Amino acid sequence: METKEEYAVVLDFLPNGYPFDPRPMFRKTPIAQAMGKEHFSILELVPKKGIFLQPHEEVYIGEGKRDKIHHIIGKIDSEKLTTTAMAELHHVVEEAVVKNEKRFVDFFNHAQPLTTRMHQLELIPGLGKKHMWEIVERREEKLFESFDDMRSRVKLMPDPKGAVVKRILQELTGKEKHCLFVR
Repeated sequence: METKEEYAVVLDFLPNGYPFDPRPMFRKTPIAQAMGKEHFSILELVPKKGIFLQPHEEVYIGEGKRDKIHHIIGKIDSEKLTTTAMAELHHVVEEAVVKNEKRFVDFFNHAQPLTTRMHQLELIPGLGKKHMWEIVERREEKLFESFDDMRSRVKLMPDPKGAVVKRILQELTGKEKHCLFVR
């Protein structure tokens, strides 16, 4: 069963709807482009009447009573993001990775082989076979506790936080066959 997003972070708010929408002004609805906090889904939301949203604002989009969002139009491709939303995406993803560091460190602690020739860790930008084997060996001695712990115990380890952010952004743009973090 697919779990739905409970919260989203606003990337951009268009109080007059999309500029390319051919409908007359009075027919346009305000639109918020947002990213789900849990599965990094890029969503199009319609706020309640009279609500103005700010970029980086967190809004509840779960099943219960919503205070700011009227309804969710649905998922959208990253190509449909406005310039502002695209610019905010990197900051919002980076913030999410920092806030949920344990979740991503756990990924490094529990990542498994995908096939006999490829490991999940190799999908992280900057990690090749040598880093992958070193991570596997170090985590067998003791699980990693943080990104800093990883950097101190794995020789020449590229910035794990930056690598995870880069991977999520690659998955969001749809350029990846295997998705590790984006649903």
